[in-house]
Amino acid sequence: MRTTGVVRRIDDLGRIVIPKEIRRNLRIRDGEPLEIFVDKETIGLKKFSSIKEMDELAKSFITIVNNTIGKNIFISDRDSFLAVSGELKDKYLNKSISTYLEDIMDNRKTVIEKDFSKLELLEGQKLNCAYAIYPIIMNGDAIGLVLVVSTKDSINATDEKIASVTARFLGEYVEQ
Repeated sequence: MRTTGVVRRIDDLGRIVIPKEIRRNLRIRDGEPLEIFVDKETIGLKKFSSIKEMDELAKSFITIVNNTIGKNIFISDRDSFLAVSGELKDKYLNKSISTYLEDIMDNRKTVIEKDFSKLELLEGQKLNCAYAIYPIIMNGDAIGLVLVVSTKDSINATDEKIASVTARFLGEYVEQ
């Protein structure tokens, strides 16, 4: 851990304020859960992602889906792509999602572009593709996204349904 040089006092309710600059740099939003770690005299905070807890299941699931429909499948949490299957895996896995995708998640929107269009997956980088994007909802909160992305074919009704079912499955699985 590195020091920030920032010192804060604990208030009478036991709270401390994380400075805005640190929250912005780490992309911590209001109401976002943080996990607390303790080691001897050190207290650490880490962004908590419900989806990361089921990382391996998600990777196995989307590999099967990719083998079935032949399209790239992405699963993100609020910050990055946790699982990617298909030819785009090496380029996008563990990379931060774009603010465009964050906005889709924040607004709990479903976005479908059946024919080729520019999609900003990473900040400032657009991919020409067809896609279906569905938010993963857990307890009423958007916690991630499922994307079906094709660089070769259009998106069809089956692809849309798979993205929808995957998002619903992940949201319900994490709730349990």
